[in-house]
Formats: sequence, structure tokens, C-alpha cells
Amino acid sequence: MKQVDLAQRLGLTRAAVSAWTTGRAEPREEVKRAIAAVFDIDPASVRNRTTDITSALPRQWHHRPAHTDGGREYGNAAAFAFDADLSVLAREATQNSLDERLDLRAPVHVRYVLHELTGEHLDKFLAAMRWSELRPHYEAAAAGGQKVSRSLQAALDDLDEQQSLLLLRVEDYNAAGLTGPEYQDGRYAAVVRRQLDSHKQAGGRAGGSYGLGKATLWATSRLGLVLVNSTLSEPHEGRTERRVVGRLDLPWHELDGESYAGPAWFGEADPESVHKGVSRSWWADEDEVRSLHLDRRGDSPGTSFLIVGAHDASGDAETLQEMHGKLVRSLADGFWASMIGGKSAGALMEASVTTLRNGHVLISEERVDPHAHHPALGRAFQTYLDGETVPELTSSDQVALVEVPLVVSPLKGRGRARDKGREHLAVLLLTSAADQDERHSRVVCMRGNRMTITEQRPRDLPLGTPPFQAVLLAGFATGREGEDVVLAEAFLRASEPPEHDRWDRTEELTTLYERGALTRLKEFRTAIDKAVRGLVGRRETARANGPAALRELLKLDSGSGSASGGRRAQGFPVVRSVQARVEAGGAWHVTVGLKLPDAEDPWVLTPVAKFDVRSGGRPAVGWAVLAASDDCRMENGNLVVDPGVRTAVFTGVTDAATHPVQGGLARLVIDVQKARGGAA
Repeated sequence: MKQVDLAQRLGLTRAAVSAWTTGRAEPREEVKRAIAAVFDIDPASVRNRTTDITSALPRQWHHRPAHTDGGREYGNAAAFAFDADLSVLAREATQNSLDERLDLRAPVHVRYVLHELTGEHLDKFLAAMRWSELRPHYEAAAAGGQKVSRSLQAALDDLDEQQSLLLLRVEDYNAAGLTGPEYQDGRYAAVVRRQLDSHKQAGGRAGGSYGLGKATLWATSRLGLVLVNSTLSEPHEGRTERRVVGRLDLPWHELDGESYAGPAWFGEADPESVHKGVSRSWWADEDEVRSLHLDRRGDSPGTSFLIVGAHDASGDAETLQEMHGKLVRSLADGFWASMIGGKSAGALMEASVTTLRNGHVLISEERVDPHAHHPALGRAFQTYLDGETVPELTSSDQVALVEVPLVVSPLKGRGRARDKGREHLAVLLLTSAADQDERHSRVVCMRGNRMTITEQRPRDLPLGTPPFQAVLLAGFATGREGEDVVLAEAFLRASEPPEHDRWDRTEELTTLYERGALTRLKEFRTAIDKAVRGLVGRRETARANGPAALRELLKLDSGSGSASGGRRAQGFPVVRSVQARVEAGGAWHVTVGLKLPDAEDPWVLTPVAKFDVRSGGRPAVGWAVLAASDDCRMENGNLVVDPGVRTAVFTGVTDAATHPVQGGLARLVIDVQKARGGAA
């Protein structure tokens, strides 16, 4: 019964009934007897009851009818915006939790729980979510010839054959929860009933802005099914605990002569005539959430999303152990800075991963330690939070700080004539790389809530530069306040695509900001490179007998086209960066960045790998893989760089079978030679 209906029957105001349901007031004894009469129950029940009565409305699946105009959707387009990859899920789902942090004095805790069900445990779960009602719809949807249909059929076949189902619960604590009404504006409707509705209320600090990230939850489910249990930070209908609902995304399908649009919701039947037949969220009891594997730890506000039929479409993680490890690594890579606190600011979040099988712990809860996964980066950021940075490096354990200018373009219609914009000083931190760092000599860039946005390889580094790690903090990530911080945060967020993995041209950037916004971003990247070069030292002059120079200079045949005196009028390519490691199988994996002078003809170069020896000629080794990465291409085994291109990057993996000795026992020399017929 609605509050207004009860108020009318009692001859009171709706505000009085609302005060009872929220606990602000209690009805008088004579009103309690009147309430008992309205519901035709014993008056003692009204006086003695201290717990909620479980709703008597039936639980049901409501499938949205097909569009009357004949339109059809063969799947949720938003789910295809991202790969169905556990690392993508960890990034998007955790970003949403971080954006919804409730008490800013404490971190939000994000917990991932993998749970494999078999046997009777599987049967009980399927019964709890009314699988018998869903199966005919799945079979009808899987009968189509579209991509989603084929994937659904494969999922049904695997469920029947293996009699196993993997659940992945993503839950947060100290978060806002899915607050708001069932159908109108609010967090609940934005997540459960709408697409492309971000509804972020993080004061401009939110990492997400497109409203697409939640789609990764459904994309990670082979069955397109997610169940939800939320503890609210603000009461709805006078309650806060165990707001439960389910959402299913299927393609258009027909069943028993009826056509269905695809989406479906699991809940209780809405009693209002305007929403006849619709399933809405309900206030579940503890037994219900336990049977649906949606039980939460304590009463801290937040939400649990249960992905039914979880998988990693990339193929990188197939076993429970591999999936557990990938989640831990992904959380560490994307949010290591968010999990570090210091003297000036605490950690923004904590994260952990647990793996179960039929209710028993298979892999104990593992808390993600940012310092274990990124020791040098973690040390740099910790030092910044503790206020212990230095202006220049004099020892390997120090962290240097320099400010990098970012000019924020004016919004259209708000700037003055010839106004470039407002300057914001971002913070660049640099320190020596740790011995175990496989990836180094890069700048990790972030804003807002300290989620890693992108990585930048500095250009034109001095020869022999020792390995380093650098962090670029912009906007709110600097921990500073001010108008320039707010403007920089909004500017960079507008330059990010839905994946939030780079700062570049977007429709929002070009639509909202004056002409020149993209140029400001390019200038920012150039300023970052300049700041790094200023910290790592002056550029060294290459010497013929210097080991570092010999390893990094390109060996190019001058050919017959050289100018008099052996000097080349147009210059020659040089190495701007080199990253290398020995893989487990003994092969060398190299990433080589080139700086090239301007030329009228394409540069055609042949990368050659050689082992360095003390005497005699250097034996050449074969390539197992040779691939162009940035601003170049491979043709017939040669590297081709078009005229006018000034930088290029290629990668290669040597063939271990051609090594004269083990890869780890020798130094590798990369000799980039002029190819026949190429400009060099």
C-alpha cells in the first residue's frame, strides 16, 4: 500500500506516515489500532513488530515488449564499446566505485569475488533466480543468426555440458549506493534502467563521464545477466538495506507468438497501474540475498553487482587462478596511486580479490599492494604526499619534482580575443626505476581520483639515460585547489574517449572549447618531455668508444649519395629511446624509438639484431617477430617511414633458436641499416 493511501484511510497527512516509515516518529496507540484495522491484522502485531515484513508480491522476470514501430536491437550497443576483458571490467567498475566514494575521510573498499558453482550449489542458485522462466527466452534469443545470438548459444551449451557456472561479484563499501526512485532521475535509474546516463555527483572529480562504464558488467557476462544488491546512503521508501534487482540484456526475439525487445528485469511486480506488469526492485531479506549470492559484509553503504556467467573474452585468463591474478594486476596497474596515502592525503581506495568454489575458499582474499606491483612509482607518489621531494636528483632513492604548464583553452563564447587560455601547473615526479621494473623510462599520467589515464614515452632522451619512472599529476590529482585546477580537470576529461585512456581529440573537446584546444594538448605533451629531459640530465655527446653510445646509435651505411667529405646533407636517423627485456623463453624483446631528419623520399631501413662479443664480428640473430608500432610500416621485412615523419617506433622479438648463446648471457646490439633502394 502506498503511503498516501494509508494516510487517506487514517485521515492523516502523508507526512505523518512518512515520519513513521523513516523512524522519525511513532504512531499513537489509537493510531496503531487503526492501522491494524486497515490491514486486518491483530493490533498486537503492530505494537510488537520490530523488523520489516517481507514483501508478499511475487518475484518475476519482466521482458520488455518489442517496439510497436518494428524497430529491433540485436544486442546492447553500449556493451560493444569495450572489450569483454577482465582488465577492462576492473578499470571501469572500479572507476565508478571510486567516483561514488561517500565519506571523503576514508577510502572506498572495492572487493572482487570469483565464485564457481557446480552440483547442488548451482541448482539452488538457478532456482533462486527463476532460471526455468528465463531458459525459453535464452533459447529463442540464441536461435538468431547475429553475433550475440551465437555467443548465447555457446554459453548455453557450455552450461549444459560442464554443469558449472562462474559468478563474479564486484562490490564496494563506503560508496553512495544506488539511491533514487525506481523510474525517475537518480543513481538507481541511471544504472539499472538507462543507457548513457552517467549521473556522476563527484563535484567534477569523476573519472567517468560517458555513462558507458557500467555496460562492462553486462559485457563480462556470457549470459548478459547481472544481479544487484545495494545498501543506500540515503533512504528510499524509508529503507536503506538490501535493495535488490536484476537486469538481463538479450537481443530481440520471439517466443510463443510474442515479440520481445530484449532487456528484462527481475524483481517484484509493480502494483501501480501505470507500470502494470513491470518488475521493480524489492527489499529482500537476508535469506534471499544469500540464496542469490548477493550477501554483503556489514551495513556500510555501497553496491554489489553479481555478474552471472563471468568470462575473460581476451583468452588471457581461463582458469580461476589466472582470472584471480589478472584482476589483482589490473587493479594495481590502473589504481596504484589511488591506493597510496601520505602525510598530506590518505588513500582514496582499497582493493582485494577472493576466489571461491561452492562456498569454500579456493584462493584467500588478496589485498592489492600498490608498492609491491609498482615500487618506484609508489615511492615517487608517496614522497610527494609526504612533502619530501627534491628539485633535482642526487641519489637513486630521491624523487624530483618539477611543474609542467598546461594552458587550458577557453570555452567557446567565454574567452577574450586572442586569449590562449588559463595556465595550470601540473606536477611531474621522477625517480630511478626499481630493479624489477620491466617497463620503465615512461611517464604515467593521471588526473581526478588518480586513476592511470595514459603513458607517455619521452622523446629525445640523452644517450645513456638510466632507467627511470615518472608520474604526471594534473587537475585534482595534484591535491591542490583553485580555479585553474577545476578548469584543467574539465579540459582533460573532455579530451578523453570513452575508454579514458588518452588525452587527444574528441568531439566534446572540439565542440566545447575554442579553436586551438588540440594544439594546447600537443604543447602539454611537449612540455612533459622537456621537463623529463631537464631532470634526467644534459644530452651527452656520443663517443665512438662509449658503450652506451654503441648500444643506442644506429649503424647506417652512408652509401654513395653522401655529400663531400663524408657528411650527409640531410642528416641520419638516431635512436630516441630503447626498451628491452629477455623473455622467459630466452628471446630478446625490444622496442626502439627513432628520430628521423626530414627527407624527400621514404626512409627504408632494415633492423638487424646482433650479439655483442669481445672480439671478432658480431654474430647476427634472426627475428621471430618484427612489427611497426608508431608512424611507420613493414614492407618485405623492411621498416618504411614516409617523408616528413620525424619519429617512429618499431618492436621486435629475436628468434631464440638462432642465438649462439643464451639471451641472458649476452648483450644485444640493434643495427638499423639502409635497405636496398631506400632513402638513407
